[in-house]
Amino acid sequence: MSPVIDEPQRRAWLSAMQVDVWLPRQTLPFAAPSRPELLVLPAPVPVRPAAAPRRPVSATVPPPKRPLSAVSTAPPAQQAAALKAALQAPPSATAETQRAAAPVAPVESQDTPPVTPAPAAALIPRFSLQLLRAGACLLLVSLPTGEAFARRDPGYLLLRDLLRAAGLPDSPQPLGEPIRWPMLRGRVSHFDQGVEAAQRYVCTVLQAQQEATLTRGLWLIGAAARQFAGAPQVADGQSVRLDGLGTAWALPDLESLLERPALKGELWHHMRRERHRWIFPDE
Repeated sequence: MSPVIDEPQRRAWLSAMQVDVWLPRQTLPFAAPSRPELLVLPAPVPVRPAAAPRRPVSATVPPPKRPLSAVSTAPPAQQAAALKAALQAPPSATAETQRAAAPVAPVESQDTPPVTPAPAAALIPRFSLQLLRAGACLLLVSLPTGEAFARRDPGYLLLRDLLRAAGLPDSPQPLGEPIRWPMLRGRVSHFDQGVEAAQRYVCTVLQAQQEATLTRGLWLIGAAARQFAGAPQVADGQSVRLDGLGTAWALPDLESLLERPALKGELWHHMRRERHRWIFPDE
């Protein structure tokens, strides 16, 4: 069962894939009635004005001027008696009295920089995934350079070797262009392009391919493929059951297999345990 997608989200995805979406101006004969929510365009997102910068508060505040009315007008004899009593008082009592009478002023540290929230652009993931089909198995491969495979790429040749070892056709067919995220680059996006939105989009593409053609297995090659297919915590060589996608097998990225040949032996050990899922249908 495919997840429910909001209508503005669906329109934005189709627009980014250059798919025209249109509705008839009048009722067509023998056509099903249109849903009312499809005829309502999404409201524009209001843009909040930037907050005015705060004026820096000076650390040194000039002492308030003493009003003229506060000057003592007592006779000289009384002033001398008050001064003598203050001198005879214990120093601790005088200091405590002064501390209690002195107002407490807020102190602002100038060494600690102000904490600013992280920009929204930093929350948008950036990745490129290629979806391929080899027989009855789907392959979701992380592309480190963002470009599709070429026939002579070392990673593509290694992928063909893995497919031959698994008993699958060694000429995988790419299913469309690579899935690149963010979807709208260099333009203002009117829909969410965060991690959850990217995961929903990748899972929707995978489910559409599984519904179109019989699929017995799913390979998730690389960390980005695992994360946005909904299995970020699965270790290399392990399989996991995903909602709506069936059983998926996690593999390390092709670059790591090329740089560390010892991983190929470990991967072959796990492959012998999992290969029956791709050759024989689940009972």
